[in-house]
Amino acid sequence: MANILTDWTNRAKGIVRKKPSDDNNLGWLALPLLVLLIFLLVLGVYWSSEPDPFDIEAAAIERATISDSKLTTGSYTTSTAIAVMETLLNKRGGYLSNDIMPPSIWLDNIANWEFGALVQIRDVSRSMRNDFSRSQSQSAEDVDLIIAEPKFNFDNRSWFLPASESVYQEGIDALYGYLGRLQNPDNQDAQFYARADNLQEWLGQVEKRLGSLSQRLSASVGQIRLNTDLAGDPEAVQSTQTSSQVEVKTPWNEIDDVFYEARGATWALVHIMKAVERDFEPVLQKKNALISLRQIVRELEGAQESIWSPMILNGSGFGLFANHSLVMASYISRANAAVIDLRDLLQQG
Repeated sequence: MANILTDWTNRAKGIVRKKPSDDNNLGWLALPLLVLLIFLLVLGVYWSSEPDPFDIEAAAIERATISDSKLTTGSYTTSTAIAVMETLLNKRGGYLSNDIMPPSIWLDNIANWEFGALVQIRDVSRSMRNDFSRSQSQSAEDVDLIIAEPKFNFDNRSWFLPASESVYQEGIDALYGYLGRLQNPDNQDAQFYARADNLQEWLGQVEKRLGSLSQRLSASVGQIRLNTDLAGDPEAVQSTQTSSQVEVKTPWNEIDDVFYEARGATWALVHIMKAVERDFEPVLQKKNALISLRQIVRELEGAQESIWSPMILNGSGFGLFANHSLVMASYISRANAAVIDLRDLLQQG
């Protein structure tokens, strides 16, 4: 019995006895992890690069449904909206805002860039549905734009059931349907009315977007501002009382997010403005407003200049280091002022 117990004990010791550790195994494990980390870092940098601008003329010709026909009014705006959305889905790395795996989950800058561009498409698609495609307030909405506009307003961070990309692709397909009917001379149901009042409505949305971006960018250094919420109307009221002075400051961890959102918005808006110039050219010429629109484009293009710093700096207004947010706010503020002037010109007879 004692011999049996001794034998079992020796067997158990042999089973649980650990082999001598080999330090080289740790080294072989660390090397693949280091290579993987470097690969993800390089891939993240590659995917984070902003898309180059595209030619709206080439985009319109490429998407023309009838090659030998003259591009009809509205073709430039519609094809540009399609091209911007296709760029978001097909650029380096594809659409990244809803990715949940490395390195996409760490790339917040390009995700905010995508959101800024997406907001501009949401605005112009809303104007196409409510204004550009309708002759008056009592006219029926276009059947394809009814589909496209809500598709672009879908959650930009949905990654499954359904994924944002699939919903946005449905919106793009609906725009293709509208564009095809718009360029078909035998189909008179689809229209694009290039009128001054329609253009003014869309510019009103642009004005508010640019104004908001300018304020958020300027708040990177923190400011004490006078409360002007009810200025200009002595009888105006608001829900709750607020202080006569308000402190406005963008949180430090959101400064680069706002900056890249503005970069994406201005990138998309440059293309849309150029397309609007082509579709609304007779109206703009009659109002002597072509130069005003081109000045908006020039200011927006200035906001697209190359960034030479490896990170977005947030120096004080007149401090030793640069403040990229204030530079961006300057371009956007001038563009916004030009939008206001253009709306005034369009209101004149």
